[in-house]
Amino acid sequence: MNPARAITVFVVDDHNLFRRGLVALLSQDEGLCVVGEAGDAGEALRLVPGLRPDVILLDNHLPGVLGVDAVRGLRAASPASRVLMLTVSEDAQDLAAALRNGAQGYLLKTIDGDLLGQAIARAAAGEPVVSPELMGKLVAAFQSQGGPPPHAHRAPAEPVETTAPDAMAAAAPPALSPREEDVLREIALGASNKEIARTLDIAETTVKIHVQHILRKLGLNSRVQAAVYATDRTRGDSA
Repeated sequence: MNPARAITVFVVDDHNLFRRGLVALLSQDEGLCVVGEAGDAGEALRLVPGLRPDVILLDNHLPGVLGVDAVRGLRAASPASRVLMLTVSEDAQDLAAALRNGAQGYLLKTIDGDLLGQAIARAAAGEPVVSPELMGKLVAAFQSQGGPPPHAHRAPAEPVETTAPDAMAAAAPPALSPREEDVLREIALGASNKEIARTLDIAETTVKIHVQHILRKLGLNSRVQAAVYATDRTRGDSA
């Protein structure tokens, strides 16, 4: 994606009033451009191949089919698009299903408007985005399945290609430096590289290097996996 141009967004939500309000809100962000909208998954599947938006904002409670079940179809219809769930559902199984089916992230509709714009930008850049308050449920959902969530694609943007949290917890704890521990803690809170840099008063490029080292040392493939690992480890320490 060319960072010089606006991020194109397609909104899928069956509540007309909310959808129109969301479109109006996103249109105020100069970095975003809403290119289309739909009230159900079927309409979205017809429109997105021609529009090829950078990000598809997808509600979960849609007529006829759950949004989490429509993720695969939307990914297939527009492979270059990132699907970002925006829903009221805090159900752990919905969260796990969305990521397993290839969603780039999962956000609650209670998110602040400015933070939503930032989350869309992060998703468009290939970063996995999950509401911080759902991290504990993400761990619980994966643990309850007794193994890693299967992935639908092998694309670099795939948010979850995971080692199960149980397996990660069972392995010998890797030796992270104190600064890497600080970065890992911020990742578990859902912070972006820029936010971590600001919090720890270090350069954003330094944060990126720390993240790479953390993933390599932990044997993980994504920030979501790192967040799951950190949350699961915290739970184990407090048990």
